[in-house]
Amino acid sequence: MRNWLLHLVTAAVIAGALVGSAVRGDPVTGGENSTIGGTGPMKDELDSDVRARVKKGLAWLAKNAGEEGNINAYGGDNTGITALAGLAFLADGNMPGQGQYGREVDRILDYVLKNSQETGLITSQAYGSPMYGHGFATLFLAECYGQTQRADVKEKLQLAVRLIVQTQNKEGGWRYRPEPNDADISVTICEIMALRAARNAGIKVPKKTIDLAIDYVKKSQEPDGGFAYMLNSRGSMFPRSAAGVACLFYAGIYEGKEIDNGVKYLMKRLPGNGENSGEYHYFYGNYYATQAMFMAGGKAWQAYWPAIRAELAKRQQSDGSWTGEAGPVYATSMSLIILQVPNRLLPILQK
Repeated sequence: MRNWLLHLVTAAVIAGALVGSAVRGDPVTGGENSTIGGTGPMKDELDSDVRARVKKGLAWLAKNAGEEGNINAYGGDNTGITALAGLAFLADGNMPGQGQYGREVDRILDYVLKNSQETGLITSQAYGSPMYGHGFATLFLAECYGQTQRADVKEKLQLAVRLIVQTQNKEGGWRYRPEPNDADISVTICEIMALRAARNAGIKVPKKTIDLAIDYVKKSQEPDGGFAYMLNSRGSMFPRSAAGVACLFYAGIYEGKEIDNGVKYLMKRLPGNGENSGEYHYFYGNYYATQAMFMAGGKAWQAYWPAIRAELAKRQQSDGSWTGEAGPVYATSMSLIILQVPNRLLPILQK
């Protein structure tokens, strides 16, 4: 894992720019004819068209940011979706108070902190299934804390992590409410990413929590390499399977049959193909598939990246936004994070 000082220096130098020349971490090695492996960016990974689309999309997000940092989502002030918008700005190299959109990041950070409750739960009153939003908001706090080392951010981040640890159910996963009852793979990936980012930033995360989460994710995998929604509700589908493969990577599993089978499942469902061509959780599924295939590298990334890049180009609106599930702020934030994964600026994407 790159240390935070190096990351800060790099981000400060290239803040506001889209960069494709940074070197990735150690390669993931697979077996013979594996789709997994390889290091570094591919040729023309970020072309002028992608840069222009990202620039236009970020401008649209900034235009829709409120004075208090909240970004209108589905007519409400959803903290989780606002945090996703913050991640989209961070992925461009902006930091709180620094960079072209440093003011927007600063306001979003303040807004997320304001919506952190005494229990550690981060949510707005407009959101009825808070653990999704809590996971995204905790991830955003972790990325910001790593950059700023602010004491107030650390305090809220520690509370948020404690809540995640306390609400893990006996199977090892999480569900919609901050209660250790049910679990599903969709919410579980949100919490695993948040815990991974927090740990990367120096926040203590119990090993038992991670071990239980890994066990849950492995038990969720189906024979075809995809993932079930819940342990008692089997069957693979692309969006949750993309989340499942990302879960494995973020839980620290970089090789083995689970990874090989999961990546092969995603390779059969590239953007524009079959199950990945409709609107059913399209942005959610490709948000995680992009991260999973990026972490896999090699043939997987080489096949996936040009496909999602072309798909998102077709879907972008003339004003720079994207539309889809959960409203334009969500779809635009997800799309911008996807298109900026090759920047290699978010520490969560480093091994």
